[in-house]
Amino acid sequence: MGHRAALFDLDGTLLDTAPDLVGALNVLRREEGLAEAPVADFRAYVSQGSLGLIRAGLPPADAAQESRWRQRFLDWYERNMLRATQPFQGVEGLLDELDRRAIPWAVVTNKPEFLTLPLLAQLGWKGRAGCVICGDTLTTAKPHPAPVLLACELLGVEPAAAIMVGDDPRDMEAAEAAGTTPVLMSYGYGVQAALAAALPPAHVLDQPAEILRLFANVS
Repeated sequence: MGHRAALFDLDGTLLDTAPDLVGALNVLRREEGLAEAPVADFRAYVSQGSLGLIRAGLPPADAAQESRWRQRFLDWYERNMLRATQPFQGVEGLLDELDRRAIPWAVVTNKPEFLTLPLLAQLGWKGRAGCVICGDTLTTAKPHPAPVLLACELLGVEPAAAIMVGDDPRDMEAAEAAGTTPVLMSYGYGVQAALAAALPPAHVLDQPAEILRLFANVS
């Protein structure tokens, strides 16, 4: 069966959100008397979300303190999430070509809805995506296959006819479990962990345009 739809992770796959997410972490670091950290030091943790960044970039703390930090992190990020965030090079061209070929595409992210939808709206992507599945759309998120399966259902394609493109082990695990084709982008944040995982992705690609090869049979 040929591929007929594309599902995309957001952070580290379509968007380089690291500068603004690490910016939120640095707000907390400053408030705790720590030096600001370079974005490069924490890029590998961005796909792990706010708690992953907090645990990597702040001293060990109990659950109550982590919760306070997380709320402060999210409050700042919600107001500043497009300061330096931009699509990775080649992503806009890829989405344009998918639209031109009438290949449906969706966003399947673990980012919560209150952050994802405004971000996509500001980029002009919200109305273009066939559907958007966020981390809190369902009661389970990636690596559980349910968000991937829901996206396939809403796009009207069988999982075997879809690719799931991501940068993190959770993307690859969810893709495999759902029966879609896992595609790993080598520029992403969690790529080293994904390559080291037990289940290798079906494809490892370097540039967004290479994804079009997987739709060679679609005019």
